[in-house]
Amino acid sequence: MEKFTKFNGLVAPLDRANVDTDAIIPKQFLKSIKRTGFGPNLFDAWRYLDQGEPGMDNTHRPLNPEFVLNQERFQGATILLARENFGCGSSREHAPWALADYGFRVIIATSFADIFFNNCFKNGLLPIVFDSAIVDHLFQEISATANYKLSVDLDAQTITRPNGEMLAFNVDPFRKHCLLNGLDDIGLTLQHLDAIKAYEERRKEEAPWLF
Repeated sequence: MEKFTKFNGLVAPLDRANVDTDAIIPKQFLKSIKRTGFGPNLFDAWRYLDQGEPGMDNTHRPLNPEFVLNQERFQGATILLARENFGCGSSREHAPWALADYGFRVIIATSFADIFFNNCFKNGLLPIVFDSAIVDHLFQEISATANYKLSVDLDAQTITRPNGEMLAFNVDPFRKHCLLNGLDDIGLTLQHLDAIKAYEERRKEEAPWLF
């Protein structure tokens, strides 16, 4: 998993509440478990005017010009701003896979569904919770400012707005450690590789019939 330390990115405003995981990546795309290739189908039903299916050539599909990610000013966005209860619905890990594959590194919202929130950290995404007043203000600033970018410092737990003002955010210390060091569940396990190998060798001697 890629380390997350300091990050500066263009912000795309998704002014919707209760965005569920089926909206993030529709159910027909869940057949693959490769973790990659989901970016073109992120928010598929909102991004395109036709019905998306696995294996389709997305480059020729008609785009919805009203959807925020299709607007020229938000091309290349890597920070997503949303409303409350983002990532609700079923607990599909494909949702953070799709967001990460599209290019998002940070998601800011007033609240997240618990399972989605946990899955973000396991897949290199940083979900940040701010109260509604701050989120409202960010939406207003994005609307009034072209090329609106935010700088995120995970170690300091701050976001810096274009005017230089800093906003502090909270993050669980263990999740912070994992992101800073690029450790997913497998990476955490491999930190104990020597102990694991020693245990396996000991078990071979103690219970050779198992092997």
